[in-house]
Amino acid sequence: MGEVPDSHPRRASLLARQSLVEAAAEGLLADSAMIAHGRGEAFDYLLGETTSDSAMEAIREVAARLLAAERPVISVNGNTVVLAGEELIRVAAVVGCPIEVNLYYRTPERVSGLLARLSEQRDAVAAEAAPGGWEGDWQETVGSVVLLGDAADHSISGLGGPRAKCCWEGIGQADVVLVPLEDGDRCEALVAAGKQVLVVDLNPLSRTSMTATVTIVDEVSRASSELLGEVVSGGCESSQWNNTAALNAALSVISDASVDA
Repeated sequence: MGEVPDSHPRRASLLARQSLVEAAAEGLLADSAMIAHGRGEAFDYLLGETTSDSAMEAIREVAARLLAAERPVISVNGNTVVLAGEELIRVAAVVGCPIEVNLYYRTPERVSGLLARLSEQRDAVAAEAAPGGWEGDWQETVGSVVLLGDAADHSISGLGGPRAKCCWEGIGQADVVLVPLEDGDRCEALVAAGKQVLVVDLNPLSRTSMTATVTIVDEVSRASSELLGEVVSGGCESSQWNNTAALNAALSVISDASVDA
């Protein structure tokens, strides 16, 4: 892909697509990764490619639950690592939680490749200045973010096959799991296991969105950026969250966009 000018209205979208194309060529993504991304983009068009008010409320709720958790973990797949890996490493550093690579189409090569990419991203984030409002030794804090996934020594009850595999140190013992771009079956299984499951999903009608404890209906890189600001500020308090109301609010945004189009 040639140089995309800053003025191009689709610049962010085109750069994201190219990042996924390159990651797929490196063997980091499943064959269906671009299909999943394109499906999400279609919903993002209808959401105005912005973070809605209801999505921001969900982001604040997620921040509060992550900070209040005893054993939080961030679970990532290939698309998430490529699109929002660095931002989620920053979130993990502030929250003080591990990141676990957990894949629907799991192979040792993909897991090790994504862990290597996350390690590179962690080094890059550690070399940056700390986020505004955060105090402490940023390099040391980021360097202490544990990356999991290669030693899957636990299984998620109720699931079969490779997608049931997880790490006890991460998802296995977690009370709160942030899982962007999640699979519906695994989301249901994690909720059934008694965990709070916090997801980022552009489709408010997906099984993941409707099953999760809290759903952020937003694009993963935008949501992760906003989430970082909320966990740094630490000013959010968990509420009696009504996820159905949040999903209906997202559907209203889509409905209004369809009428105005």
